[in-house]
Amino acid sequence: MIDFDINQLKFDEKGLIPAIVVDSITKKVLTLAYMNRESLEISLEKELTCFYSRSRQELWLKGDTSKNYQHIVSITADCDMDALTVVVEKDGPACHKGTDSCFTNPVFQSESLAEFSLEGLYDLLKGRKETLPEGSYTTYLFQKGIDKILKKVGEECTEVIIAAKADDKAETIYEIADLAYHVMVLMNEMGISMEEVHRELASRHIIDHKVKQEKMTK
Repeated sequence: MIDFDINQLKFDEKGLIPAIVVDSITKKVLTLAYMNRESLEISLEKELTCFYSRSRQELWLKGDTSKNYQHIVSITADCDMDALTVVVEKDGPACHKGTDSCFTNPVFQSESLAEFSLEGLYDLLKGRKETLPEGSYTTYLFQKGIDKILKKVGEECTEVIIAAKADDKAETIYEIADLAYHVMVLMNEMGISMEEVHRELASRHIIDHKVKQEKMTK
């Protein structure tokens, strides 16, 4: 627990501070909301996002009606102490329109700078599974089914081992990327989400942290 005095924060003339809500798994910006001192205190106490509605002029606990609660992972203030980022694990859509994020209207996309994320790749593969575009290697794998996908995962594991054993860093990176791709194809085939894997890894991190603490106290 961080010992932080919220009196250090600079609320505006209306007693509000902007809060940028970010998904802890995808790192997507989910929404921009506002908090006053009371809603921030409630958020800290419940570890759930509570905001102040400027239109209704009242507090609202996100998910109180929809059940799409946002469980707070961390809150960080900016250098001027007049804005917050709130990292959350969400139970459902962040937007009142039912979308994952409130930010869904593209304004600009560079043609030379491509945005990439593992989550984006996963979603792309999911789209391939749903549409099965002709001529796609991913389509080929999904059409061949689980046995073919598992065979490729096994082959790529072997390629990673061979490259690493040869101490070839560039080749190992290349093979790890191939393995990651085929593992994501497998995940889509089995209906395993990125969030499920993230939660599993996070639970192991907590266990590992506790083990380290126990060793230090002995």
